[in-house]
Amino acid sequence: MSSIRIDPERLSVLDRPNSYIGKTVPRPNLDRLLQGRGSYISDMELPRMAHVVFLRSPHAHAKIVSIDAAAAKQMPGVSAVVTGKELAAVITPWVGVLSHLKGLKSAPQSAIAVDRVCWQGEAVAAIVATSRAAAEDAAERVAVEYQELEAATDMRTALDPATPVIHASLGDNLAFERIHDAGAVDQAFAGSDAVVEADFVFGRHTGVTLEPRSVVADWNAAEARLTIYQGTQAPHMVQNIAALHLGLREQQVRVVCKDVGGSFGIKVHIYADEMATYALAKLLRRPMKFVADRVESFNTDIHARDHRCKGKIGVTRDGTITAFEIDDLTGIGPYSMYPRTSAIEANQVVNLVGGPYTNKNYRARARVVFQNKNVMCQYRAVGHPIACSVTEGLVDLAAMKIGMDPVEIRRRNLIADDAYPCVSPSGLRFEQLSHHASLAKIVEMMNYRALRAEQAKLRKGGVLRGIGIASFIEVTNPSAAFYGVGGARISSQDGVAVRLDAQGSVICQTSITEQGQGSESLTAQIVGSVLGVSMDRVRIILGDTDMTPYGGGTWASRGAGIGGEAALQATKILRKNILDVAAVILQSTPAELDIINNAVVNVSDGAPRIELNELARIVYFRPDTLPPGIQPELMATKHFVPREYPFAFTNGVQAAWVEVDTDTGFVKLLKHWVVEDCGTIINPQLVDEQIRGGVVQGLGAALFEKCIYDDRGQLTNANMADYLVPMSGEMPDIDVGHVVSPTRESELGAKGVGEAGTAGAAAAVTNAVNDALKPFGTIITEIPLTPRVILTALGKI
Repeated sequence: MSSIRIDPERLSVLDRPNSYIGKTVPRPNLDRLLQGRGSYISDMELPRMAHVVFLRSPHAHAKIVSIDAAAAKQMPGVSAVVTGKELAAVITPWVGVLSHLKGLKSAPQSAIAVDRVCWQGEAVAAIVATSRAAAEDAAERVAVEYQELEAATDMRTALDPATPVIHASLGDNLAFERIHDAGAVDQAFAGSDAVVEADFVFGRHTGVTLEPRSVVADWNAAEARLTIYQGTQAPHMVQNIAALHLGLREQQVRVVCKDVGGSFGIKVHIYADEMATYALAKLLRRPMKFVADRVESFNTDIHARDHRCKGKIGVTRDGTITAFEIDDLTGIGPYSMYPRTSAIEANQVVNLVGGPYTNKNYRARARVVFQNKNVMCQYRAVGHPIACSVTEGLVDLAAMKIGMDPVEIRRRNLIADDAYPCVSPSGLRFEQLSHHASLAKIVEMMNYRALRAEQAKLRKGGVLRGIGIASFIEVTNPSAAFYGVGGARISSQDGVAVRLDAQGSVICQTSITEQGQGSESLTAQIVGSVLGVSMDRVRIILGDTDMTPYGGGTWASRGAGIGGEAALQATKILRKNILDVAAVILQSTPAELDIINNAVVNVSDGAPRIELNELARIVYFRPDTLPPGIQPELMATKHFVPREYPFAFTNGVQAAWVEVDTDTGFVKLLKHWVVEDCGTIINPQLVDEQIRGGVVQGLGAALFEKCIYDDRGQLTNANMADYLVPMSGEMPDIDVGHVVSPTRESELGAKGVGEAGTAGAAAAVTNAVNDALKPFGTIITEIPLTPRVILTALGKI
C-alpha cells in the first residue's frame, strides 16, 4: 500500500484527495452495452409466455356496437381474445386528477375500451397467442361493429356549444382552467411606451424512443405474486399502482426495470395497454409479453406541446419590461393521463412565463380541453419550451419595437445574481440563479459582437443569417409539492442502501433508474468519493423493487439532486461505521483515521493501517475477536427529499446561429451555444451529453417534429417516413459552458440538467430565424419552422 499525505483538517466529500466529483469517468455499464450484452424487454423469454396484440380502433370517436371474436379464437396458436368488459373483472378503471389543480376533471379510463372509443388507436380487444405473428393474424379476424360518432378534434372549438361533449358526465370539454393575476397589469400596460402582442403556435409531437414501450408480466399463482418486467422510469410507482388496481397488496407485486432504450418522459406514465398486460397475466395465469410496434408508439405514446398561446409584453423606451400577459390553450386528448395528469404542462406554462425577469406585473390564463386525439402528458422539459418560446419571443419583439439589441434588453431586465432568494410573479421560489453570469459567458463564448459584424457583412451579399438568444429557468429536484400534495402515489424521495461486502467492495442499491443518462455512473462516483474507494470497487443495483429502497425513480431532472444526495448521506453513515470499527481494531479513534484508496489510513501522515477487505473479513467472519458489546454494522440506508424549496431551479441561456434560404424556406443550423447552471457538476461529460441531447430534441421540435391529424381525428404521419426527427447530419456543433451555483438544500449541491437543452433550444432558433428575416419585416411565431411555414410567412405560397 502506498502512503498518501493528507491535510489533517477534515475535507469535504466533494474535494477529498480521491474524489471523483467533477471528473469525467467512464460509465460502469459502457463495456457491457458496447459488447451487445444489454438486456431489454424484447430479449425476454419465459416458459409458457404468450404474446399480446391489441386490436385498436380505426375511429377517433365511436360506439362499440359488437365484437365477434369467434373466428379469431379458432386461429392457430390463439389462446384468448379478451374484451374490455371481460378484463374489467380483473382491473379497475382510474382517473387522472390532482387535488391541488383545482377544478381538474377527467372521466374514468379502462385498460381496454368498454362500449366506446375516444381516439384512433384506443384498444378494443386483446388477442393472446403463442407468437406475435399469430396474434396479429388473429386480430384481423376479430369483427368489430362501430357506430361512428362526431369527433371533437380542434381545440379552438372544443368549448363551442356546437362541438360534441366527449364525456357527457363531465358537462363540457374543459378539463382544467387556471387564472393568475399578479401586480397591476392594466396600469403597467397603460404606462408602457410600447406594447407588443403575438400569437404563438406549437406543433404536437412526441418522444421517439429507440426502444418502444415493452412489458412482460408474470403471474405466479402459487405465490399469488405478479412480477412485471418493464422499461419504466419509476418502478415503485408502477408497483404501487398495479397493486392498487389489480386488488393486490404492494408486496405482491415486483417490478424489474432492465436496460431501457431511451425514455424522455414517455415511460414514466401508466398506459392502458400496459395495465391490460398486467391484468391478462393474472386473468390467464401465464406470462404475457407486449411490445408496441412503431405505429402503436405514434398512436399511443403520450404526445405533448400542442399549444396556442396569445402573448403580450409592455416595455418602456429604456428597455424596462413592464408587464407580461398570456392566454394559453391546449388540447390533451380524451382523458387526463394517470397518475401525473395532463394539466401539468399548461400549469407549468403559467408558472414559467416571464420567470427570468424582474417584472412583477403578470396575468395568465391557461385552458386545457379534451379532444378526440391521443392523450397528451409530460414529455422532456414539461411546459418549458412553450413558456421559454413565448417569453423570449416577446422579449425579442419588444427589443425590435424599441430598436434595442436583444442582449442589452436582457441585461437590463434579468434578475440580478445577488437578488436571491426571491419569488417570481407566478409564486415560484428561487434559491439562487445566475442569469447575468450565464448571459455574459455565452456572449463571450459566441464572440457576439464579431458575429453581429459577420452577419451584417453577409447580409449585404444576400446571405441571411440570424442570431437568437433565449434565457430560461428549469424546474428540477421536485419535492412532494409537484405530485404528492395532490394525492398522486408518486414518491418525491429517493433511497439508497450501501454495504461493504466480505472482500471490501461496495454494493449500492438505489431507487433511481437508468435510461441512458448515466445514473449508474454518477451514483458510483458519489459513493466512491465519499467512502474513499475506487469506482471499480462499487457495484450499483437499480431498477428492482425487491432489491432497492423505496423511491421516485428518474424523471423531472431529479436523479442526481435527490438520488445523488441520498447516496452521499447513506455512504457517509457507512463510512462512519467503518471508521468506528477500524478504530476498535486498530486501538485508535475514528477522528484519527480516514479511508483512502480502499484502505483505512492515518489522518496525520496518510500511512495505511488496514485494507477494507481485511476489515470486512474480521467483521463478517471473526467478530469474536472484537471486544464485547461491539456490533459492527457495515450497511447503511438513507432517504432524501427536498424540504425547504419545492424545486431546485436551474437556469441558463442558449444562442443559435442560423442561415435561412428564402427561396426554399430551409433553415440551416450553423452553431449552437448553451450555458447552464445546474449546481454541482458530478460528471462533466455526462452533463454535457445531457445538454446536447436535450438541445437536439429541442431543435427537432423547432424544425421538424409534428403529429399531424386530419379533421376526423386520424393521425396521418404515424411512421418514420412522414414524422421527421433530427438526424446527425442536420445538427450543428453545440458548445457548452457552465456557471456553478450549488443548491444549499443538499450537501452535494447538485441540481438537475436533463431537460435544460430542450427548454431553450426552440426559442433560440425561432428568434434566430426571425432575426435573419428582419429585412423582410417578417415575424414567425409558429413551430416547427418547416419550409412551408417560412415560405407562407414570406408570402411565397
